[in-house]
Amino acid sequence: MSRLSRPPLDGLRRQLHRSRSDRAGGGSGDSFVRETFTLPRDAARSKAREWFERYPKAAYWTSVESWRLLPGDEVEFTMRRLPSAD
Repeated sequence: MSRLSRPPLDGLRRQLHRSRSDRAGGGSGDSFVRETFTLPRDAARSKAREWFERYPKAAYWTSVESWRLLPGDEVEFTMRRLPSAD
């Protein structure tokens, strides 16, 4: 039985290096549009729904990129989407 060889990782190394360089340079390194909100829990849910309705996930890759709960039942979250759909 022959041993499977490992796939070359040069492409992955280049991509990681490029990504890390972009972040170190201060830019996000991608083409996503991001907006961060701090809202009460119910308003945060409404805002996220608004984004998904206005920028459908299938066309804009819309997602909640990050979120955290704050004191006073507030949520800080970042929405992410592509700038335009094809």
